[in-house]
Amino acid sequence: MTDRIFIEGLQTEAVIGVYDWERTIRQPLVFDLELATDAAAAATDDCIDHAIDYAAVAQCVIQEVGRSQYQLLETLVEHLAAILLQQFNLSWMRLRVTKPNAVPEARGVGLVIERGSRSGLSDR
Repeated sequence: MTDRIFIEGLQTEAVIGVYDWERTIRQPLVFDLELATDAAAAATDDCIDHAIDYAAVAQCVIQEVGRSQYQLLETLVEHLAAILLQQFNLSWMRLRVTKPNAVPEARGVGLVIERGSRSGLSDR
């Protein structure tokens, strides 16, 4: 069984959007992540070296998003997922991004993707 850590409500800003006015401002984005892990090894020896450092994951997201200038959320999220999977040696992840101000009548719009293999994951 594989465990999952999560980061919820990670807020940062990016130049994102297809309209000319969107290319001149930074807009807020909110990220929710789930990352597959095996918590048993870290729990056994109480050592960060055997765990996913969620502070490092959060900092990676903030840095990558901050320097990106994609038009589409889809492109940004694919880029971010590829980096996280590789850099943190993840077998699976779910990434949700919300763009709060995209549609005035909605609290937010966004995208959810899953990447990697779900084999071994429980549905908890």
